Amino acid sequence: MSYIQLKTALPGPKAQLVLERRKNALPAGLAKSTEVVVDKALGALVWDVDGNQLIDLAGGIGMINVGHCHPKVVAAIKEQADKYLHTCALVTTMEPYIDLAELLNSLTPGDFAKKTLLASSGSEAVENAINVSKYYTKRNAVLCFEGAYHGRTLLTLSLTSKYALFKKGMGSFVSDIYRIPAPNLYRKIAGMTDEEYINYFIKQLDIAFISQVDPESLAAIIIEPIMGEGGFIQMPKAYLQKIREVCDKYGIVMIADEIQCGAARTGKFFAIEHTGVIPDIVVSAKSIGAGMPISATTGRAEIMDAPHLGGVGGTYGGNPLACVAAIEAIHILKSEEFLSQVNHLGNIIQTTLEGWKEKYPIIGDVRGIGAMRLIEFVKDRNSKDPDPDITLEIIKDAVSKGLIMIRAGLFSNCLRLLPPVVITDEQIVEALGVLEGAIERACNKVKI
Repeated sequence: MSYIQLKTALPGPKAQLVLERRKNALPAGLAKSTEVVVDKALGALVWDVDGNQLIDLAGGIGMINVGHCHPKVVAAIKEQADKYLHTCALVTTMEPYIDLAELLNSLTPGDFAKKTLLASSGSEAVENAINVSKYYTKRNAVLCFEGAYHGRTLLTLSLTSKYALFKKGMGSFVSDIYRIPAPNLYRKIAGMTDEEYINYFIKQLDIAFISQVDPESLAAIIIEPIMGEGGFIQMPKAYLQKIREVCDKYGIVMIADEIQCGAARTGKFFAIEHTGVIPDIVVSAKSIGAGMPISATTGRAEIMDAPHLGGVGGTYGGNPLACVAAIEAIHILKSEEFLSQVNHLGNIIQTTLEGWKEKYPIIGDVRGIGAMRLIEFVKDRNSKDPDPDITLEIIKDAVSKGLIMIRAGLFSNCLRLLPPVVITDEQIVEALGVLEGAIERACNKVKI
């Protein structure tokens, strides 16, 4: 059975009409990686308005780990909708908010009292984490990393890297933000072993505290345990341990941004659990809501309690429809059955990608952990010069054959694979076969 069923070219005639309406109604700066116009979605499958059936390998940029329209999530939303939609946590107390907070407090790493503040987007959750850290430490400076993505509000855009795509024309930005390179083992300094390279970056962190910012001025260090937009770059355990040591020494709040790499995507509920490092605050969003707009800032109780009464909150934070969806999603995500499926799916993808790396010289690297996998395309394996053009060509080709995909990486030369974890073996094998065809066709056009 083929799960990709195309009745028209993509986009089809109905989709083209909707895309024209989008062009006329929405801002030109709102990009889209495909021209798919969705009619319905279930599990790892998406149907467009022309009746075409596609396989989703993007998962809403890691937003749909439990799959589209998981029946338990949908049932919880419907049940809550019959009770009440929202009364605002700043006005009343809603039990779903408390239930979700208690659940996240219990799951977040660290054997200490925790509290959770809910919001509607990852950007808000990051902003809450930074603001609470500033209030707690009575400091203003924040350290972040090149290649990181933390959001698009003024504060989070100031933290975000990748200037041309996200920040060009948007300044001025928030002051007292310091950015340093993060270790990327694929692009390590020639002649260095992995250990030497990581130690070099640990020393660079110490130098930054002399050349850029006094650590006693830092309110927070924010880092993605695995960079999402930056190209699925996993932070080495020793490097995260160093950050933890520095934070302990100088009273800095360590914030782990788990918005894309969390929610069981890597085989642990939080990606930082692979290292044993315990952050002070964890920020989560995307897949904890299974498609509903919700985010969380979970941290040490004494830090989260620091702001004055009325100092945190928002109108839609902890919306009960989103809360009950998140509660159901998290119960699924943290189950042994689901985590086992993450690793099973990851092994299928990893084995396939490693084989492609041997066959296609345009592939410079394949990497990831669990079901968070990525292909990096280069013009030359020795120079590792990024090739964003061929990456885009491959995505367009694959989408035209029935896949939903999106790029990643500081140089936009990576193809990220974030399929719903509920995708079946047959579906992922078919999807990877289609993707390989696009890679092979692109490879045949170039001489390396």
